[in-house]
Amino acid sequence: MSIHSSNPETHTGALPLASGILQAGDRLGQPEFLRRYASLPALEHAELIEGVVYMGSPVSASEHGEPHGKLIVWLGTFAMLSSGVAFGDNSTIRLDLDNVPQPDGYLRIEAENGGQSRLDGGYLIGPPELIAEVAASSVSHDLHDKYRAYQRNGVREYLVWRVRDRAIDWFSLESGRYAPIATDDQGILRSIVFPGLWLNVPAMVEDRMKDVLATLEQGLKSTSR
Repeated sequence: MSIHSSNPETHTGALPLASGILQAGDRLGQPEFLRRYASLPALEHAELIEGVVYMGSPVSASEHGEPHGKLIVWLGTFAMLSSGVAFGDNSTIRLDLDNVPQPDGYLRIEAENGGQSRLDGGYLIGPPELIAEVAASSVSHDLHDKYRAYQRNGVREYLVWRVRDRAIDWFSLESGRYAPIATDDQGILRSIVFPGLWLNVPAMVEDRMKDVLATLEQGLKSTSR
């Protein structure tokens, strides 16, 4: 008699998993994923993407930590200078039964201002208007599994910084599908959802944060005319 469990809420190994165990590659639903994640306070990063658990690995300063920090400075500056906008860093988001991502950063319109996400029980429920991720390169699941999950769940803009490729992709949801936002002749990307959210791509990838923030300041001033 087989002792493998057919329940999708359990791991597909030789024995049913007891409570509290979470491993990369587990196939879980949202409630069981959140229950196990909450039972492991020492675990800092785990995501459920298309029903599969992804676990955090050692973080490179050059390929993730420092780019992540710069991205958060840019997003946070915009949010602090804009009314009705909130931002987050490395927060768990409940999108659907198969997707509980923990993106590097996000911007959202607050619910009372017509946004499509809300806070409930400490979690963000529903898709923020913009999600930003730092990826090593184009082979990352950020541009594959996450891309599909965010697109399907209505994340209106999705930004991926491909650090090794020295490139930033910014997509806008149009008729249910992501379309790339094009840079202008100065290499600047402009948000469609958040007026004034401008990103100087050459400055960001070349570590010229003063220029990144100067371009953002120009964008914010353009909305007050």
